[in-house]
Amino acid sequence: MEFTQEFDQASKPPTVCAAAPALGNGTQLNPKAARVRHLPLFSGISPAACVEIVFAAREKFFPRRQTIFLQDDPEEQVILLLSGSVKTTQLGQDGTEVILRLHGPGDLIGATGLDSRGLNRSTARALSPSRVFIWGTTVFEGLLQRFPILRQNVARMLGDHLRELEERFREISTENVPNRLGHEIVRLANRVGERVNGAVRISLSCEELAQLTGTCLFTVSRHLSQWKQEGIVSTGRRAVMVHDPQALAEL
Repeated sequence: MEFTQEFDQASKPPTVCAAAPALGNGTQLNPKAARVRHLPLFSGISPAACVEIVFAAREKFFPRRQTIFLQDDPEEQVILLLSGSVKTTQLGQDGTEVILRLHGPGDLIGATGLDSRGLNRSTARALSPSRVFIWGTTVFEGLLQRFPILRQNVARMLGDHLRELEERFREISTENVPNRLGHEIVRLANRVGERVNGAVRISLSCEELAQLTGTCLFTVSRHLSQWKQEGIVSTGRRAVMVHDPQALAEL
């Protein structure tokens, strides 16, 4: 996948009332809107509304490891991930970093526009070169008011995130490490996995995988080594390769 250098469409996000590009016969999307039409955020939204919503955003590129926003900074942006992967983390009182979620294309990151008066509850960093759409929170709140189905889509996406957190909490409380590890790798393969030579590559270190599954690096490495001998997975520098997803799911 190729990425261009960072660019913004404008120095400031346009206001909601800015004129959207003409649709011609009313159904033809401009290229920018066509790129996101299939994403959950735009489910059920008309082509004209999709163009207007996208036209209010600016596009930006983040290289790998670049910070997108910091925990406890004001929530000023609503971010839609178009490509790449992003890690959101929180710091505990003792300074320990905890991974909350790995985001893949189509995910909303950080603020959602439902409340622009808070602070960021996490830090977001690009795990791989990532391209995003960014709306100012005030602009996005206006869009939510104008397009109720957009608000419904945001609420549905937040509900999906909450259900996943509940699943992970239940797994940590009730399941053994191999089950937790297998479940998490399957989820990550579906969300942020990249097809490489017939396998699925997850750009994540063993240490980060241990954080996600509530265990230690040694335990994760031991189980991955066992699965490697069985031809299910392999590990590389900051990556896990899934060679047999079906066998992993059966585990």
